[in-house]
Amino acid sequence: MRARYFALAAVASVLCVCQSYTLRSSVSWVVSSNDVVEDADMSEEVAPALLVDSAGLWKQAYPSSAVLGDGVESPGEREKPEHETVARLSSRLFSYRLEKVKKSGSGSPPPHQETARTARYIAHYSDWGHLATISTQEQIKGLPFGNIFSVSDGPLDNSTGVIYFYVTPMDNTVSDLKSNPSASLTFSEAEGEFCRQMVYDPEDPRCARLTLTGKMVEVAPEELGFAKESMFSRHPVMAKWPVGHKWFFMKLELMQVWLQDWIGGVSIIPLEDYFKATPF
Repeated sequence: MRARYFALAAVASVLCVCQSYTLRSSVSWVVSSNDVVEDADMSEEVAPALLVDSAGLWKQAYPSSAVLGDGVESPGEREKPEHETVARLSSRLFSYRLEKVKKSGSGSPPPHQETARTARYIAHYSDWGHLATISTQEQIKGLPFGNIFSVSDGPLDNSTGVIYFYVTPMDNTVSDLKSNPSASLTFSEAEGEFCRQMVYDPEDPRCARLTLTGKMVEVAPEELGFAKESMFSRHPVMAKWPVGHKWFFMKLELMQVWLQDWIGGVSIIPLEDYFKATPF
């Protein structure tokens, strides 16, 4: 019995010294947390090298319980404020420097009876959405294809209702749009805190869903300044993405605003009402 105990103890000690590793970031290029590469340094030839950063891509894993604050605390951690510990650990999980975006409080959603205002509220305070196109990929040609995009309808203090995108020709969705510019963009109120606080499932009709349908077009030169401000003020890391990927701005020219925001059916909101409404 004693021999078996010592054998188990030896195995446990070996397991304790093992370290797990995790992918530092899901982005397709790796930028050091200390040295952010400027646009001018990111040529077409340099960018591919970032995709195979075998030395810097992996780092020691940190337990999710430590990041989320629901694990067992070590003796030294008890004296530190919880928010300080979480922020310190979370910052070590990313491979690029995170720039702070000043967030204005979005407050509570408008009353569900105010459908146009609800649609504008969701469009403005959503940082990303699901864009559906008609695929040009060989195996699924002609079928619907969905993709996630970061979006903005203007800076936080200036909502327009017009949805802007920052895209690259290397994306399958952009290839689809060159063939057929028609697209639908869907948002869910589940992205924010409201549905979680109310314990609404994302498919619960009281957890609002908004689908904007229209045609994707490239932003005209006279509108580029505002499109850039809209996207980079909400997604500042985009300003440092590799120029070799030939990023450019697009927007969705609306044809229909579809909203499900309460029990009892959906609303098709006239474009005039949508643009007249305000999310604030």
